[in-house]
Amino acid sequence: LAPGKKITARLKRTLPVRGPQAPTLSELMRWYCLNTNTHGCRRIVVSRGRLRRLLWILLTLSAVGLILWQCAELLMNYYSASVSVTVQFQKLPFPAVTICNINPYKYSAMKDYLSELDKETKKALETFYGFSEGKSKVRRSVDEWNSTGSDFFQQIPLLKVEDFSRTATELHSGQKRKIEGRVFHKDSSIVNSGDSNDIIGFQLCDTNNSSECALYTFSSGVNAIQEWYKLHYMNIMAQIPLETKEKLSYSADDLLLTCYFDGLSCDKRHFTRFHHPLHGNCYTFNSGENGTILSTSTGGSEYGLQVVLYIDEADYNPFLVTSTGAKIMVHDQNEYPFIEDIGTEIETAAATSIGMHFTRSRKLSKPYSDCTETGADIPVENLYNKSYSLQICLHSCFQKAMVDSCGCAQYAQPLPAGAEYCNYKKNPNWMYCYYRLHEKFVKEQLGCQQICKDACSFKEWALTTSIAQWPSTVSEDWMLRVLSWDKGQNLNKKLNKTDLANLMVFYKDLNERFISENPANTLVILLSNFGGQLGLWMSCSVVCVIEIIEVFFIDSLSIVMRRQWQKAKKWWNNRKRGSSGKAPEASDVERQGHDNPVCIDEDLPTFTTALRLPLPQDRPLPRTPPPNYSTLRLETAFAEQLPDTLELGQH
Repeated sequence: LAPGKKITARLKRTLPVRGPQAPTLSELMRWYCLNTNTHGCRRIVVSRGRLRRLLWILLTLSAVGLILWQCAELLMNYYSASVSVTVQFQKLPFPAVTICNINPYKYSAMKDYLSELDKETKKALETFYGFSEGKSKVRRSVDEWNSTGSDFFQQIPLLKVEDFSRTATELHSGQKRKIEGRVFHKDSSIVNSGDSNDIIGFQLCDTNNSSECALYTFSSGVNAIQEWYKLHYMNIMAQIPLETKEKLSYSADDLLLTCYFDGLSCDKRHFTRFHHPLHGNCYTFNSGENGTILSTSTGGSEYGLQVVLYIDEADYNPFLVTSTGAKIMVHDQNEYPFIEDIGTEIETAAATSIGMHFTRSRKLSKPYSDCTETGADIPVENLYNKSYSLQICLHSCFQKAMVDSCGCAQYAQPLPAGAEYCNYKKNPNWMYCYYRLHEKFVKEQLGCQQICKDACSFKEWALTTSIAQWPSTVSEDWMLRVLSWDKGQNLNKKLNKTDLANLMVFYKDLNERFISENPANTLVILLSNFGGQLGLWMSCSVVCVIEIIEVFFIDSLSIVMRRQWQKAKKWWNNRKRGSSGKAPEASDVERQGHDNPVCIDEDLPTFTTALRLPLPQDRPLPRTPPPNYSTLRLETAFAEQLPDTLELGQH
């Protein structure tokens, strides 16, 4: 024999039969039911009578279904979390407090840049409402703003639409124009002109395609004029350098009159300035930029931050803002203050007390929730240079979409690298593009809401606000005179109380609340619950589960693969013999005596192997016939035997 065949024959003699010995799946299942520890399967086989066997089949299948259902519930509960609240009393770090004047820039310093815009706005008010100031005292703007402004204001004027018809009247000229494109109604009726059918708005069109237009209407004339004014205001401010805008806004000396923290005096050195596009110069107390974060060891209004703010109502822009006061926001030192979204407004001529409760929250990340730890896994660039938050992600995502779609950045948000703010000089189509893009953002069609996720850990200060009249009637005279002296004015000329605001920010108590999520189930509890369900419904253990895997997956697959292999092998042998013209040889089952390959041995000849030596060529010698090895095969537990399992029995 060839060396390869000799090795194969020796392996067949020394190793056990490979795979399950059951020839069919039905006999394998019968063998499993007779030998398994799950009582239901055994009762199916040994029960007599069809009714009893049917009942056991139904009971066993019901138990299997209950096990699968309970295990699915256990798996879903495994990924749930329980919330725990811990309260501890300790010295707390004081948060950062950002303060902004509601009016971003001094109107007296901005008139040169806004004169044309203010003139158009007053003309619209006079046309629609009959409003008139008499002779205008607004100074002319510089030539650069004058030449570009008038042309643009004529392209996008304020319109009056009657009963949503397709025609509108320009307020400043009285000319009628046809309305093309869609109509977007921006708000409900708050202040009307007297005629409920009069709608104020403005039309924006794509400069590259004049048929692509959208009319934005407002039931309130106040809202319409303010929105129209802000639209042009952002155009103008986007072209002014940052250094110039910082000079046009309020300095720390202008805004802050007095300051106390934790019972001690403080000044502008404890505040950090940053420029907000919509609120001008803002000042943050305890920003932590110098590496020091102030803390407080006592609760109460006397141990918090107390400041008196100078608002200067007389220098407010009458068209940009319609309220007086300041905006503040309490936040973490690493958090960007979105004061335009969640800032708290402070009244003038009043003392506003803001009590705080500090809470730290911690959520479990995947697979328990869809939050992010640091935002590194979010495919959106952080434009704010602060720690990740959902608002930062949403604003950064919109700004990126603005740059990609419109070719420029929106003025109210930070600039991406290599971009510049939109203005009608370089980007005449940006207004229409911005409004269409913002519409998609609100309707969640940009994909930002799907990409951005909540932060897993965050800090929160719950605020409780109370207001009292300030200063009181009896102390108003001397207090205003002293504050005027502190500000450097004449002692005989006192400040107006409507220009002042008193603010107090403090901890109501020093209880820190820590809210955390913990896994409701551990792996040990999950496995214990699985074992309980298997034992309850099927009297089954872990060994039983391994047995099921072995029989139903490994053995069953081996039987199926073996039968397919035998069919393919038989087909190939028949095809090979058919092509060579040889007669088919006897199969392994038909082989007997010296034809049995089990008897092949590479040792020296013995009596048994000598009988298989070739006979002389002239004539066969008489001899005793060899024993029939097929009759010596051991009986198996199955009705029939597969061909590749016969060798062990024959040997």
